[in-house]
Amino acid sequence: MTLRIQALCIDSTDPRIPAAFWEKALGWRRTHEEDDEIVLEPRAGSPEDGVAPDLLFLKVPERKEAKNRLHLDLRPADRDAEVARLESLGAKRVDVGQGAEVNWVVMADPDGNEFCVLRALRPDEMAG
Repeated sequence: MTLRIQALCIDSTDPRIPAAFWEKALGWRRTHEEDDEIVLEPRAGSPEDGVAPDLLFLKVPERKEAKNRLHLDLRPADRDAEVARLESLGAKRVDVGQGAEVNWVVMADPDGNEFCVLRALRPDEMAG
């Protein structure tokens, strides 16, 4: 099969808001920008370049009303440090019913799109 995911599309009434957050959060580059769409791609030459799907931020007239049906899960080396860094960029912790016993943190970007910051992998969980 030759099918691959090209982009994850994120709707927004103002694509500049989530695009600016994710550009800083991921350290990705802006490769396309118009009034109604912005594309972010991994840093050129990085291991993710040409592999990870682009993030495409699209202008839509309606505001976000409910929990996302699709969200990003981020795997940092240090969950708590990453949560603090993302909060400094404008993300907020949110409750979507995950409960207190989970080992991830649910957050929302400045446009209200939820995402999760997972715990770091243990050495025995890392691919060799």
